[in-house]
Amino acid sequence: MILARAEQATRRYGDVLALDRVDLNVPAGELVGLLGPNGAGKSTLLNLLVGLRRPTGGRVLLFGGDPRDPACRRWVGVTPQETGLPGSLRVGEVVDFVGAHFPDPVPRAELLDRFGLADLARRQTGGLSGGQRRRLAVALAFVGRPRLVLLDEPTTGLDVEARHALWDAIRAFHADGGTVLLTSHYLEEIEALAQRVVVIGQGRVLADDSVAAIRAVVGLRRVSLTADDLPTLPNLVRVERDRERIHLLTADADQLVRDLVTAGVAFRDLEVRPTSLEEAFLTITAESRPADAGVPTTA
Repeated sequence: MILARAEQATRRYGDVLALDRVDLNVPAGELVGLLGPNGAGKSTLLNLLVGLRRPTGGRVLLFGGDPRDPACRRWVGVTPQETGLPGSLRVGEVVDFVGAHFPDPVPRAELLDRFGLADLARRQTGGLSGGQRRRLAVALAFVGRPRLVLLDEPTTGLDVEARHALWDAIRAFHADGGTVLLTSHYLEEIEALAQRVVVIGQGRVLADDSVAAIRAVVGLRRVSLTADDLPTLPNLVRVERDRERIHLLTADADQLVRDLVTAGVAFRDLEVRPTSLEEAFLTITAESRPADAGVPTTA
Protein backbone atom coordinates (compact mmCIF):
# COMPACT_ATOMS: atom_id res chain seq x y z
CA MET A 1 0.00 0.00 0.00
CA ILE A 2 1.28 3.47 -0.91
CA LEU A 3 0.77 5.82 2.04
CA ALA A 4 2.07 8.99 0.36
CA ARG A 5 2.43 9.73 -3.32
CA ALA A 6 3.53 12.61 -5.52
CA GLU A 7 2.73 12.43 -9.23
CA GLN A 8 4.47 14.99 -11.42
CA ALA A 9 4.14 17.38 -8.47
CA THR A 10 5.16 20.93 -9.29
CA ARG A 11 5.22 23.90 -6.96
CA ARG A 12 6.00 27.50 -7.82
CA TYR A 13 6.47 30.48 -5.52
CA GLY A 14 6.06 33.36 -7.94
CA ASP A 15 8.88 32.98 -10.46
CA VAL A 16 10.71 30.39 -8.34
CA LEU A 17 10.23 26.76 -9.36
CA ALA A 18 10.60 24.91 -6.06
CA LEU A 19 9.51 21.47 -7.35
CA ASP A 20 9.66 20.36 -10.95
CA ARG A 21 7.44 17.38 -11.83
CA VAL A 22 8.47 15.23 -8.88
CA ASP A 23 7.35 11.60 -8.65
CA LEU A 24 7.62 9.89 -5.27
CA ASN A 25 5.98 6.85 -3.66
CA VAL A 26 6.26 6.00 0.04
CA PRO A 27 4.97 2.43 0.57
CA ALA A 28 3.84 1.17 3.96
CA GLY A 29 6.69 -0.12 6.11
CA GLU A 30 9.53 1.73 4.38
CA LEU A 31 12.04 4.11 5.94
CA VAL A 32 12.91 6.60 3.21
CA GLY A 33 15.67 9.21 3.43
CA LEU A 34 15.30 12.44 1.45
CA LEU A 35 18.62 14.13 0.67
CA GLY A 36 19.34 17.45 -0.97
CA PRO A 37 21.10 20.78 -0.43
CA ASN A 38 19.35 23.86 0.93
CA GLY A 39 16.71 25.04 -1.51
CA ALA A 40 16.48 21.66 -3.23
CA GLY A 41 12.75 21.34 -2.51
CA LYS A 42 12.75 18.82 0.35
CA SER A 43 10.64 20.85 2.77
CA THR A 44 8.30 21.95 -0.01
CA LEU A 45 7.66 18.32 -0.92
CA LEU A 46 6.86 17.42 2.70
CA ASN A 47 4.53 20.42 2.96
CA LEU A 48 2.64 19.21 -0.11
CA LEU A 49 2.35 15.69 1.27
CA VAL A 50 0.74 16.89 4.52
CA GLY A 51 -1.51 19.48 2.91
CA LEU A 52 0.22 22.65 4.13
CA ARG A 53 0.77 23.69 0.51
CA ARG A 54 -1.04 22.85 -2.71
CA PRO A 55 0.80 21.79 -5.86
CA THR A 56 0.60 24.18 -8.79
CA GLY A 57 0.85 21.18 -11.10
CA GLY A 58 0.45 17.42 -10.80
CA ARG A 59 -1.06 15.97 -7.65
CA VAL A 60 -0.21 14.52 -4.24
CA LEU A 61 -2.07 11.84 -2.32
CA LEU A 62 -2.01 10.94 1.36
CA PHE A 63 -3.53 7.60 2.30
CA GLY A 64 -5.16 7.67 -1.12
CA GLY A 65 -6.91 11.02 -0.63
CA ASP A 66 -6.42 14.77 -0.54
CA PRO A 67 -3.80 15.71 2.08
CA ARG A 68 -5.96 18.71 3.06
CA ASP A 69 -8.72 16.34 4.21
CA PRO A 70 -8.41 15.91 8.01
CA ALA A 71 -9.48 12.27 7.68
CA CYS A 72 -6.40 11.60 5.51
CA ARG A 73 -4.09 13.30 8.01
CA ARG A 74 -5.38 11.36 11.01
CA TRP A 75 -2.61 8.73 10.87
CA VAL A 76 0.26 11.11 10.08
CA GLY A 77 2.85 12.53 12.47
CA VAL A 78 4.96 15.50 11.39
CA THR A 79 7.97 17.38 12.70
CA PRO A 80 8.62 20.43 10.50
CA GLN A 81 12.04 22.01 10.19
CA GLU A 82 10.99 24.80 12.55
CA THR A 83 8.54 24.29 15.40
CA GLY A 84 7.04 26.90 17.69
CA LEU A 85 6.26 25.73 21.24
CA PRO A 86 4.33 27.85 23.77
CA GLY A 87 7.05 28.95 26.15
CA SER A 88 4.85 29.14 29.27
CA LEU A 89 3.55 25.55 29.03
CA ARG A 90 5.37 22.68 30.69
CA VAL A 91 6.68 19.79 28.58
CA GLY A 92 4.08 17.41 30.01
CA GLU A 93 1.29 19.89 29.32
CA VAL A 94 2.36 20.24 25.68
CA VAL A 95 2.31 16.45 25.27
CA ASP A 96 -1.14 16.25 26.89
CA PHE A 97 -2.48 19.05 24.68
CA VAL A 98 -1.30 17.44 21.46
CA GLY A 99 -2.37 13.98 22.62
CA ALA A 100 -5.90 15.24 23.28
CA HIS A 101 -6.37 15.58 19.52
CA PHE A 102 -6.10 11.80 19.04
CA PRO A 103 -8.42 8.97 20.09
CA ASP A 104 -5.66 6.76 21.56
CA PRO A 105 -2.54 8.79 22.27
CA VAL A 106 0.68 7.34 23.63
CA PRO A 107 0.67 7.92 27.41
CA ARG A 108 2.69 10.93 28.45
CA ALA A 109 5.21 9.03 30.60
CA GLU A 110 5.82 6.41 27.90
CA LEU A 111 6.40 9.01 25.19
CA LEU A 112 8.72 11.17 27.27
CA ASP A 113 10.73 8.15 28.34
CA ARG A 114 11.05 6.95 24.75
CA PHE A 115 12.63 10.23 23.71
CA GLY A 116 14.75 10.85 26.80
CA LEU A 117 12.56 13.67 28.12
CA ALA A 118 11.16 12.09 31.30
CA ASP A 119 13.13 14.37 33.63
CA LEU A 120 11.88 17.46 31.79
CA ALA A 121 8.13 16.83 32.18
CA ARG A 122 7.65 19.78 34.55
CA ARG A 123 10.04 22.15 32.78
CA GLN A 124 8.54 25.07 30.84
CA THR A 125 9.35 24.76 27.15
CA GLY A 126 10.68 28.33 27.18
CA GLY A 127 13.48 27.16 29.46
CA LEU A 128 14.59 24.25 27.29
CA SER A 129 17.76 24.20 25.29
CA GLY A 130 17.53 24.12 21.50
CA GLY A 131 18.32 20.42 21.44
CA GLN A 132 15.70 19.64 24.10
CA ARG A 133 13.05 21.59 22.19
CA ARG A 134 13.96 19.66 19.05
CA ARG A 135 13.60 16.32 20.83
CA LEU A 136 10.20 17.38 22.12
CA ALA A 137 9.11 18.47 18.65
CA VAL A 138 10.06 15.07 17.26
CA ALA A 139 8.36 13.24 20.14
CA LEU A 140 5.10 15.07 19.41
CA ALA A 141 5.05 13.54 15.92
CA PHE A 142 4.61 10.11 17.53
CA VAL A 143 2.03 10.92 20.21
CA GLY A 144 -1.00 9.97 18.08
CA ARG A 145 0.31 6.47 17.19
CA PRO A 146 0.77 7.43 13.52
CA ARG A 147 1.21 4.98 10.67
CA LEU A 148 3.35 7.46 8.75
CA VAL A 149 5.82 9.97 10.20
CA LEU A 150 7.41 12.80 8.21
CA LEU A 151 10.49 14.30 9.85
CA ASP A 152 12.16 17.39 8.39
CA GLU A 153 15.75 17.63 9.65
CA PRO A 154 14.82 15.85 12.90
CA THR A 155 18.22 15.91 14.61
CA THR A 156 19.28 19.48 13.84
CA GLY A 157 20.89 20.98 16.94
CA LEU A 158 21.29 17.68 18.80
CA ASP A 159 24.55 16.44 20.25
CA VAL A 160 25.88 13.02 19.24
CA GLU A 161 24.35 11.16 22.20
CA ALA A 162 20.91 12.71 21.71
CA ARG A 163 21.07 12.08 17.97
CA HIS A 164 21.78 8.39 18.45
CA ALA A 165 18.99 8.11 21.03
CA LEU A 166 16.59 9.63 18.50
CA TRP A 167 17.83 7.19 15.85
CA ASP A 168 16.95 4.34 18.22
CA ALA A 169 13.43 5.70 18.69
CA ILE A 170 12.91 6.02 14.92
CA ARG A 171 14.26 2.49 14.37
CA ALA A 172 11.91 1.12 17.03
CA PHE A 173 8.91 2.80 15.39
CA HIS A 174 9.91 1.37 12.03
CA ALA A 175 10.53 -2.10 13.48
CA ASP A 176 6.96 -2.06 14.80
CA GLY A 177 5.66 -1.52 11.25
CA GLY A 178 5.74 2.29 11.08
CA THR A 179 6.60 4.17 7.90
CA VAL A 180 9.07 7.07 7.93
CA LEU A 181 10.05 9.76 5.44
CA LEU A 182 12.84 11.94 6.78
CA THR A 183 15.07 14.66 5.42
CA SER A 184 18.55 15.25 6.73
CA HIS A 185 21.78 17.12 6.07
CA TYR A 186 23.58 14.49 8.13
CA LEU A 187 24.46 11.97 5.46
CA GLU A 188 25.62 9.41 8.00
CA GLU A 189 22.11 9.65 9.44
CA ILE A 190 20.58 8.51 6.17
CA GLU A 191 23.10 5.68 5.89
CA ALA A 192 22.33 4.63 9.47
CA LEU A 193 18.54 4.70 9.13
CA ALA A 194 17.20 4.59 5.60
CA GLN A 195 16.41 1.59 3.44
CA ARG A 196 15.93 3.83 0.44
CA VAL A 197 17.41 7.16 -0.57
CA VAL A 198 15.80 9.85 -2.71
CA VAL A 199 18.19 12.60 -3.83
CA ILE A 200 16.62 15.93 -4.81
CA GLY A 201 18.42 18.81 -6.50
CA GLN A 202 17.00 21.99 -8.04
CA GLY A 203 13.46 20.72 -7.45
CA ARG A 204 13.96 17.44 -9.34
CA VAL A 205 14.47 13.84 -8.24
CA LEU A 206 18.03 12.96 -9.23
CA ALA A 207 18.11 9.44 -7.81
CA ASP A 208 15.75 7.07 -6.02
CA ASP A 209 17.13 3.73 -4.82
CA SER A 210 18.86 1.89 -1.99
CA VAL A 211 22.03 3.29 -0.42
CA ALA A 212 24.09 0.61 -2.14
CA ALA A 213 22.42 1.25 -5.48
CA ILE A 214 23.05 5.00 -5.22
CA ARG A 215 26.74 4.24 -4.86
CA ALA A 216 26.57 1.82 -7.80
CA VAL A 217 24.80 4.38 -9.99
CA VAL A 218 27.57 6.85 -9.37
CA GLY A 219 30.08 4.07 -10.12
CA LEU A 220 33.00 5.81 -8.45
CA ARG A 221 35.94 4.63 -6.38
CA ARG A 222 37.80 6.64 -3.78
CA VAL A 223 41.58 6.43 -4.18
CA SER A 224 43.43 7.74 -1.13
CA LEU A 225 47.17 8.25 -0.94
CA THR A 226 49.89 10.31 0.64
CA ALA A 227 52.04 12.39 -1.71
CA ASP A 228 53.81 15.73 -1.71
CA ASP A 229 52.19 16.89 -4.93
CA LEU A 230 50.15 15.65 -7.88
CA PRO A 231 50.32 16.51 -11.56
CA THR A 232 47.18 17.14 -13.57
CA LEU A 233 45.49 13.77 -14.01
CA PRO A 234 42.71 12.79 -16.42
CA ASN A 235 39.26 11.42 -15.49
CA LEU A 236 39.09 12.82 -11.97
CA VAL A 237 35.60 13.60 -10.68
CA ARG A 238 36.58 15.14 -7.36
CA VAL A 239 39.73 15.93 -5.39
CA GLU A 240 39.87 16.32 -1.61
CA ARG A 241 42.91 17.18 0.49
CA ASP A 242 43.30 16.47 4.19
CA ARG A 243 46.75 17.79 5.10
CA GLU A 244 49.20 15.48 3.30
CA ARG A 245 46.46 12.91 2.56
CA ILE A 246 44.86 13.20 -0.89
CA HIS A 247 41.53 11.60 -1.84
CA LEU A 248 40.69 11.16 -5.53
CA LEU A 249 37.27 10.15 -6.85
CA THR A 250 37.35 8.36 -10.19
CA ALA A 251 35.30 5.96 -12.29
CA ASP A 252 38.41 3.86 -13.10
CA ALA A 253 40.66 3.32 -10.10
CA ASP A 254 42.97 0.89 -11.94
CA GLN A 255 43.67 3.41 -14.70
CA LEU A 256 44.21 6.17 -12.16
CA VAL A 257 46.86 4.12 -10.37
CA ARG A 258 48.57 3.40 -13.71
CA ASP A 259 48.52 7.13 -14.50
CA LEU A 260 50.14 7.88 -11.14
CA VAL A 261 52.92 5.38 -11.79
CA THR A 262 53.45 6.60 -15.38
CA ALA A 263 53.70 10.19 -14.15
CA GLY A 264 56.37 9.18 -11.67
CA VAL A 265 54.41 10.31 -8.63
CA ALA A 266 56.08 9.29 -5.37
CA PHE A 267 53.12 8.13 -3.29
CA ARG A 268 52.58 5.83 -0.33
CA ASP A 269 49.75 4.36 1.78
CA LEU A 270 47.53 3.76 -1.25
CA GLU A 271 43.93 2.77 -0.46
CA VAL A 272 41.07 2.09 -2.89
CA ARG A 273 37.47 1.69 -1.72
CA PRO A 274 33.87 2.35 -2.85
CA THR A 275 32.43 5.82 -2.43
CA SER A 276 30.48 6.77 0.67
CA LEU A 277 26.92 8.03 0.42
CA GLU A 278 28.26 11.56 0.99
CA GLU A 279 30.51 11.30 -2.05
CA ALA A 280 27.69 9.82 -4.13
CA PHE A 281 25.38 12.63 -3.00
CA LEU A 282 27.89 15.34 -3.91
CA THR A 283 28.52 13.79 -7.31
CA ILE A 284 24.83 13.39 -8.18
CA THR A 285 23.98 16.95 -7.15
CA ALA A 286 27.02 18.30 -8.99
CA GLU A 287 25.77 16.70 -12.19
CA SER A 288 22.54 18.72 -11.90
CA ARG A 289 24.37 22.05 -11.77
CA PRO A 290 25.02 24.21 -14.81
CA ALA A 291 27.96 23.07 -16.91
CA ASP A 292 30.06 26.09 -16.00
CA ALA A 293 29.76 25.39 -12.28
CA GLY A 294 32.81 23.14 -12.44
CA VAL A 295 33.72 20.07 -10.42
CA PRO A 296 33.56 20.75 -6.68
CA THR A 297 36.92 20.52 -4.96
CA THR A 298 37.49 20.62 -1.22
CA ALA A 299 40.79 22.08 -0.17
